[in-house]
Amino acid sequence: MSFEIDILIHRGGRKISGDFKTPAGLTALFGPSGAGKTSLLDAIAGLLRPDRGRIAVGGMVLFDSEAGINLKPERRACGYVFQDSRLFPHRSVTDNLLFGWRLVPEERRWIVPDVAVEFLGIGHLLDRMPSTLSGGEAQRVAIGRALLSGPRFLLMDEPLSSLDAGRREEIMGVIERIRDELRLPILYVSHDRAEVERLADQIIPIHAK
Repeated sequence: MSFEIDILIHRGGRKISGDFKTPAGLTALFGPSGAGKTSLLDAIAGLLRPDRGRIAVGGMVLFDSEAGINLKPERRACGYVFQDSRLFPHRSVTDNLLFGWRLVPEERRWIVPDVAVEFLGIGHLLDRMPSTLSGGEAQRVAIGRALLSGPRFLLMDEPLSSLDAGRREEIMGVIERIRDELRLPILYVSHDRAEVERLADQIIPIHAK
């Protein structure tokens, strides 16, 4: 499943553009902070409307300014893993995991909760609240919540940036398993060269303008 992106976004007096087509696998958007990498992910997820252009994933058009297409976020079948995990603080780990699962149409569910929990090694966390989790534990739960939303693809926005070295290695291993075992297409944002060289099948440079 390929990402086909050709968009322009005006934001805060800056022009943010993305023009690339990727193969299947994990593609990294690599560049310095402030270059617009997160804005590109937000546009693909449907959280930010580009000024013009086209977004297609796996042949499905998500946005096309000329054709008047702009699918709502919930119709894009996208799993989004944020830098700060963004777990619901008032919900247990179990309820965070099941949030997307309960909302997604049954035909889009391709992994069940028990399998996701075992895959991520988070069975011992199910009764915990987010405030009691370590950074690595919280990111595992956030990844699980994204997988259980029945995504066709994943967007990951610097998921390792707030973790210490040990936790970074742990979550990198999880991401490699998703890439290699689940074979889920991933668009991954980072400004860490060693990180993207280890994880990515293709690296797209993003520069500030």
